[in-house]
Amino acid sequence: MPKVLVILDGIGDLPCKSLDGKTPLDAANTPNLDALAKQSNFGIVTTVDETIAPESDVAVTALLGYDPFKLYPGRGPLEAYGAHVQFKPGDLILRTNFATINDQKHILDRRAGRSLTTEQAQALAASINKSVRLDVPFSFIPTVEHRGLVLFRGDFSSNITNVDPAYIKEGNFGVVDPNSGDQLLECHPLDQDSKSKKSARIVNEFVQQAIRVLREHPVNQARIKKKLLPANIVLPRDAGTRLPTFSPQREGWAAVVNMPLETGIAKLAGMQILPFIQAPMKSKDPYKHLYANLKLTLKASKTALQEGKFPAYYIHIKETDIPGHDNNPEEKKEMIELVDKELFKILRKMEHLELIVTGDHSTPCALQRHSNDPVPLLWLGQEKKIDDVQRFTEKEAREGFLGKLSGKDILQKTGFI
Repeated sequence: MPKVLVILDGIGDLPCKSLDGKTPLDAANTPNLDALAKQSNFGIVTTVDETIAPESDVAVTALLGYDPFKLYPGRGPLEAYGAHVQFKPGDLILRTNFATINDQKHILDRRAGRSLTTEQAQALAASINKSVRLDVPFSFIPTVEHRGLVLFRGDFSSNITNVDPAYIKEGNFGVVDPNSGDQLLECHPLDQDSKSKKSARIVNEFVQQAIRVLREHPVNQARIKKKLLPANIVLPRDAGTRLPTFSPQREGWAAVVNMPLETGIAKLAGMQILPFIQAPMKSKDPYKHLYANLKLTLKASKTALQEGKFPAYYIHIKETDIPGHDNNPEEKKEMIELVDKELFKILRKMEHLELIVTGDHSTPCALQRHSNDPVPLLWLGQEKKIDDVQRFTEKEAREGFLGKLSGKDILQKTGFI
């Protein structure tokens, strides 16, 4: 009896004017998901806390059944583990984005237009590693496209602020700040410990030196000529100095994940990571690239389910998050329809299936950021259909039999673990 957990990244939304007041989930044509809904019970999920607009790292940790308030170490170590980067406890690791700023150090785009290729990022990283001079050993590691990591080796503290104003620190969590501006910030220690002061100083020195390296870099000059945004700054955030221990392990699970973060979390949970190849960026249109990767994720998911080698599967669909950040409800709707056609059609045909479908957070198009709005939950299990919910939407799920749930409790309450 296979168990399948599907997390649709950023799936929650609010009514959209361009969709006649519907959310993308409500507007989408999803016959296969609808058929599954008619057999399933529903609820709504606050993945982390009602007051928090979570990032995916904290939310996915919770949805896999672990308490992030007790275990979460900061995003940097999780991504480093997923990217096979070796580090020791005490090393300071931060997730980074190649981004675009203007001369006044206002952030124009946190992802360099989503058009930076992995090869371009590698060339930029090589120059940073060669030219930046710090008084501690460090490595800048590009991962996928605009994403990367910076690793400072030594004995540090992660109790520091982010330089990106969009993400504030609440304890160990990086949390979306709904009132943020776009002015680049300095990193500050959050206590008076000498390690925290050293960590903040090193991060600031790295950021400022990287700006000078990137300003006239040939990759960026070529991008400007092509009317693409230059990747002229590195934005580090969500520092950490250790890995958590996830217990109990999700033995027997396989994961279809296509980003370092989700890979790192799944590996720490003891899952088998199934092979996945990213699509090369071939177009200036970021959505052509997103759809290429989405189709590869769906193909890998279908292959894994049809082979049936594992008793449980975790499938993470990253691409559904991006249209929310771009205020593009039509594309979000289209992606949902593609997931329905390619993935939920297969799941609909599986016999004796136990299925959970939910999201890690909401990314409403109108807000263009994560929010603290709950996400819908579909559960197809051994329980008979009790509620009258007929579709997987934000509004209908509120009427579900399961009521309100916390992310960390879902697998336990549904009998998945």
